[in-house]
Order: sequence, then structure tokens, then C-alpha cells
Amino acid sequence: MDNAERTEYKRLRHILGTRHRRLRLCGASLLLTLAVLLAPVTVVATWVNSEVTDVDRYVQTVSPLARDPTVQNLVIDRVTDGLVENIDARKISDAIADTLADRDAPRFLVDAARSLDDELKGGLTTGVRFAVEKVVTSDAFAKAWDSINRGAHTVATNVLTGEGGGALEVKGDSITLNVGTVIEELQKQLIGVTLVEAEDIPGADESIVLVRNESLSEARDGARWLGVVGPWLPLAVVVLGGLGIWAAPSRRVALMVGGIGTGIMMCGLLVGLAVMRQIYLDAVTPVTQSQDAAAAVFDTLVRFLRQTILTVLLTALLTVIAGYLYGPGRGAAAVRSVAARSTETAGQALARTGLTTGAVGQWLRTNRPLTTGAVIGAGGLALFLWNYPTPASVALLLLLVVVVLVILGVLAAADEPATSEDATLLR
Repeated sequence: MDNAERTEYKRLRHILGTRHRRLRLCGASLLLTLAVLLAPVTVVATWVNSEVTDVDRYVQTVSPLARDPTVQNLVIDRVTDGLVENIDARKISDAIADTLADRDAPRFLVDAARSLDDELKGGLTTGVRFAVEKVVTSDAFAKAWDSINRGAHTVATNVLTGEGGGALEVKGDSITLNVGTVIEELQKQLIGVTLVEAEDIPGADESIVLVRNESLSEARDGARWLGVVGPWLPLAVVVLGGLGIWAAPSRRVALMVGGIGTGIMMCGLLVGLAVMRQIYLDAVTPVTQSQDAAAAVFDTLVRFLRQTILTVLLTALLTVIAGYLYGPGRGAAAVRSVAARSTETAGQALARTGLTTGAVGQWLRTNRPLTTGAVIGAGGLALFLWNYPTPASVALLLLLVVVVLVILGVLAAADEPATSEDATLLR
């Protein structure tokens, strides 16, 4: 080619390269945007699905309610009121008065006995409350709560779907706490103590309304939908994010952008959770008088969701940090230099003791990018396959990855005995 043809060839090649780069950038941006936008939906859907399909997870979620003081006080108050209402104080005072009359007691004692209704009611309330409190705060009550909720749980039996009869139910526009789930334990321990028969104790239909909200039906429908798509969304988000990073002109930058976007979405989800909590508590009516219990129920039910959000947020932050450390920045270069010198020094020190790695060390040195990627990928895969990861499990996996990388670096540096020149440099 002459000079003119060569110039034209370079011009056309530059145009095609620019167009190809723009096409990759647009495709990667679209894929990463979809992955980031689906991230909070995926977190919520995964949480809903775990509560619906995993009975152990569901029991772990509702178990603390039986041990929460505010919920216990609510149950004690309502059960005590129900029991006292079923005790006929007039009948008891009349029976006492008739007994006194039959034994020729003075008239004023008989009349006084017939007027003991209020005093008797107050004394019975104190006694009944003491007995109920002893039951509700006992380990037997907590174990009964767990056992009954485990037995009541099915694929769709919980507060998130509004079907079935567990301890927490969504009925129309209300969230209720079903006292009947532990009524058998109450019957066992209260009969003969509270002057009532078993059938007079508030039964399985006794429900305590925690909160009313007109939007609960819509929220329940949304939760049911999320439970259906929950098993598939995590894989879809990982695939979309992976394709977006692979298609991007700069994969490191794309990785950092995805991490930053996911972190922002998780922060937004935490804010949304706080707003929902306030809306939920504002819906507690004065009639129910259970705002503290409603707050305890909300915090207990969503604690695993909040934990998952924090886990994803920490993972996103670590992803951004890792992407930065592999970049050209001064700080990243300094960190890499210090790490390389440290592992090289440790490896040479190991080699001077006679423990050389030989061909294995040479292979590790030659294939360091491959081994580093494999270790990081294994850590990411372990986190993805972890049943219910937590921030602590993320920190543990990070520590293991760093330790393995350090060990591989030391072994690679110990591939041959240290020479006198190396020893001088090290000194």
C-alpha cells in the first residue's frame, strides 16, 4: 500500500474500533444497569422465598417473639383480660354469701359478702395475671411457641402470604398475633389455678391485632410474587452483571461501577426499610395499644432481611476496593508493591532455610494471574453458594482469600535458593 492507502486504512480501522468500543460500552452499561436495579429486588425476593420455603428459617424468625418482653406483656394483658371476663365474680360472691347464710352467719357478713364483686374481681385479676405471666415467661411457653409454629408452617403458611394459621397472620388489612398457637400450654398450667374451666380460656380464635393498614393486601400480593421469582433472581443478577463486566471495554472499571451501584441501591433499601417501619408504626391504632409490640414484631421479622442487605453492601464495598487495588492509582500501586516485597522477602527467607518449592514455585510465579483469579473466584463462588451469608461470613471468606494469596505468593518466591546477591539485597 502507498501512503494514501495506508492512511485511509488506518482511518477506517480507527472508525470501526471506535464504533465497536461504543457498542460494547452501551451493551455493558445496559446489562450493568439492569443488574444494579434488580439487586434490591433480588435481596427482598430471596428473603421472602427463604421465609416461605424454609421452615427452620421461619422458626428462627418468629422464635424471638415468644421471648420479647413487649410481646410477652401484650399476651399477658390480653389473656388475663379474657380469663377475668370469663370469671363470674357475682356468682362467686353469691356462693360465699349463701354459704355464710346456711351457717347462720350474721346478716351484715352475708350482705358484705354479696358486695365483694369489685374487690374479688381485682384480686382475681392480680392472681390470674401472676399465673399467666408465669406461663408466658417460662421456657415451656417458648418451646411450645417454636413447636407449634414449626408444625403450622407450610410453603405458604406465614405472615408474608396471609394463608394458614401460624402465630402471625395477615387477615385483610390487619396483622394479628394469634394467642391460640400456645393455648394448649396455657390450658395445661392454668387449670385449677384461675377458677375457670379449659373451655373458658381464650381459645385458638383469640387474635391480638397488632396493626391495621389498607395497603397490607397489596403488600401481601407483592410478597407472594417475590416468593415465586426469588429462586431465580440471584442467578439472573449474577449473569447480567458478569456479562456486563465481560462486555465492557474496561472490565476493572465495570466491576467498580457495578459495586458502587449495588452499594448505593443497598443504602437506598436500608433507608426504605426505615421508612416502611415508621409507616407501619404510624398505622398502629390507639385501640390496639400495641405500638411497642408492633415495633418488636417488625424488627424481629425483618432482621434477616437487614442482615442480608448489610452483607451485600459489604460485598459491594470489598468489590470496589479490589477493583481499585488492581488499578493504576498511586495508592493501589503502593499497596501492591508492599505486598509483593513482603511475600518476596518471606519466600526468600524460606528458601534460605533450604525449603524451596522448585518447579511448583516456578509454575506459581509464571501463572500468578491465573492462580490469583482462581482463588478470588473460588471465594466469590463460596459466598454465592453460602446458604445464608452474613457480614461475618464475608469477612471470614475475605480473610481466607487473603491468607491463601499470601501463601501462594510466598511459595512462588521460594522457587529457588537465595543467592548471596539476593541475601545482600534483602539485608
